[in-house]
Amino acid sequence: MLPRFCSPLHLFQKTTRQKATFGLALLIVANSVMNPWSSAAQAQQNAAQPAETYPLVNQAAYGYSTVSQTRYPAIQQFQGVTGQLQSEIIPALVDPLGRIVGCAGEVLPSYVGFSVAVYDADPSDPTGASLGQLTPLTRTELPDIPNNGILKGLAPNTENSNPYFLPTSSDGTYNFLLDPNRGQLDVGRTYILVINPPPNSIYSQRRIQIRIDSRNNNLVAYTATSLDGRPVSSSTNQTSIAGTLQVSNAEATSLILAALDLNASVCQAQEIQIVKTADRAAAQPGDTVVYRLTLRNLASSVVNNLQVTDELPFGFRYREGSAKAEYQKQSLPIQATANSRSLVFNLNGVNLPGIQTIDQVQIINIAYAATLTPDAIRGNGKNLASVQGRRADNQQTVKDGPASHQLRINPGLLSDCGTLLGRVFEDKNFDGEQQPGEPGIPNAVVILDDGNRITTDANGLFSVANVISGYRTGVLDLSSVPGYTFAPNRKFKERNSQSRLVHLSPGGLVRMNFAVTPAAQEVAK
Repeated sequence: MLPRFCSPLHLFQKTTRQKATFGLALLIVANSVMNPWSSAAQAQQNAAQPAETYPLVNQAAYGYSTVSQTRYPAIQQFQGVTGQLQSEIIPALVDPLGRIVGCAGEVLPSYVGFSVAVYDADPSDPTGASLGQLTPLTRTELPDIPNNGILKGLAPNTENSNPYFLPTSSDGTYNFLLDPNRGQLDVGRTYILVINPPPNSIYSQRRIQIRIDSRNNNLVAYTATSLDGRPVSSSTNQTSIAGTLQVSNAEATSLILAALDLNASVCQAQEIQIVKTADRAAAQPGDTVVYRLTLRNLASSVVNNLQVTDELPFGFRYREGSAKAEYQKQSLPIQATANSRSLVFNLNGVNLPGIQTIDQVQIINIAYAATLTPDAIRGNGKNLASVQGRRADNQQTVKDGPASHQLRINPGLLSDCGTLLGRVFEDKNFDGEQQPGEPGIPNAVVILDDGNRITTDANGLFSVANVISGYRTGVLDLSSVPGYTFAPNRKFKERNSQSRLVHLSPGGLVRMNFAVTPAAQEVAK
């Protein structure tokens, strides 16, 4: 018969030579097991002390009855309790196991030179985004040598080294074991995971903040936040994700972090690069400059939906229909849109292949022409261009820029400045023009819009050289010509004003005349 102490625990049967069948059920009783993480005070122990151990007492109760009539004439029942087995347990370290993968989750071609480190957040930074000191981790070993006081480690970081340098044969996995005995799983603890690529590689450093949010026995909740603005995981575009660590199953828990395809020569994320050049270093008004835009795909994925925005310098004009694009000496379709100085180039339907090795970068070249107008000498000749596209593997946007090119502007026959000429005279016929017999007024003062004051000579003439070109305004100071007032202009009513507005072209000359009449002879309007 089956044992009367049936339970969902392990059950087995055994048949003896006397054909007596026994059923045995073991009830495992764990007594006096202290919770190793029951208080934060227990967790804050000195790192130099050996790991704390906890007693474990096991005991089994059993019961069975006979069914054989040969040896036992009557059915007999047996029951009892086993002796106690006493042992000790050591709280296991907790491991956020991770793996470095490419931007689309792919295994990188090589992990030679990569290292991973975990830092405490700088306590003086309330945001928890600044690096503090390297987190002191408890030493481990694998294989485990019994009774030497060193805890069992976990591959691949068997000694729990910090930082951890990935071996040559690595598949990108790494791990760090956090010690509850040292308070490393306390709520509020903040770490910064730093992934360092090898020097001169196409990858850039990553920093991920990991904050312990809550803890319920063996379940630890954390939040991982990217500090570089890039997605935390290769499977999502989120820069902050929430997750949990199961203390009892740490080896199966992982944070999949993305080592983005970046150019190590810059600090920011760069999966595509734009470079701008021109066919000359200097030009003058009237010249045509050919600009060249070079687009380099530094990502491991195809990039499409490419768009280039280009801001021309002041005084430059795009030559319609001049834009051309090519890849490996083959022409590509390109759409150019010009809005004043802003240019937009779209490469619709063009797929730029990804990088395979650092010396096999795929390139698209764009060329276009721009003509310098006379106003160019008033600008700085600096041109800015940016590019953006979309990765085909994870649909993330990639961008770079602005790339700049500085063109030196020579005035040639033009100058950025011009000359103002004028006169103050007595207008006897009120036509606004000086006629024979209409004398000039000496010592009259004209005030320009830039604050300069000019005084007329004995003939009422004045001139100012090296005036910055553009719209300029002058006002006659009537207090400098006592006994006179403005003469009415019978031909051009718009000139009946105390001020004059003129447009001075670069290298040009413009007149600014003021007509006055004796106040006693003023004609009524």
